[in-house]
Amino acid sequence: MRRNAALLMGLAPLVVLYSSIGIAVSISPWFNWVNNALSDLGHATKSPAAPVFNFGLLLTGALIIVYSALYLSSHAKWTAYTFVFMGFSMQLVGAFNETFGLLHFYVSVLLFAMLLVCALVYFAEKRCYLALITPFAAIFWVMYFQDIFFQGAALPEIFSSFAFLPCFLMALRRACTSSDEAAVCTR
Repeated sequence: MRRNAALLMGLAPLVVLYSSIGIAVSISPWFNWVNNALSDLGHATKSPAAPVFNFGLLLTGALIIVYSALYLSSHAKWTAYTFVFMGFSMQLVGAFNETFGLLHFYVSVLLFAMLLVCALVYFAEKRCYLALITPFAAIFWVMYFQDIFFQGAALPEIFSSFAFLPCFLMALRRACTSSDEAAVCTR
């Protein structure tokens, strides 16, 4: 029973996050993956998708916090602490949308930095090599800040999210199993 609850609570943030992004993109014909940031979908005065996108971020963050506190903490204590902070930073992005200007930029940077911190802490705590995929997302951020291919941040944002998925899913898998064994992790 606990395993099923942990699995559901761990998968729920992913379902909510990617569903809200998908719905927001689908009701925003103006959105372009190369020229926009995902946060453009959450602009409270310019985007009709703002309620869906911002609520999706708020709910996803809350679900990550609950999952981390209730289930991940028994598997990886320090990782759970960083996941809680990452969930909170995701809520900050939803609460302080683009209408908040520079504050939104700072909380967005915090969120993406926390993805990296979570992955590195999980690697340090559990020696899960899949967590080391996450730092490769930096390549897309360098391309973005150097104006190479990306004019908007949406692609680096979604690539960062996808690069973090193996770490998140491995932590979920290991939190849901009774044994702490995984083929790609050494301990």
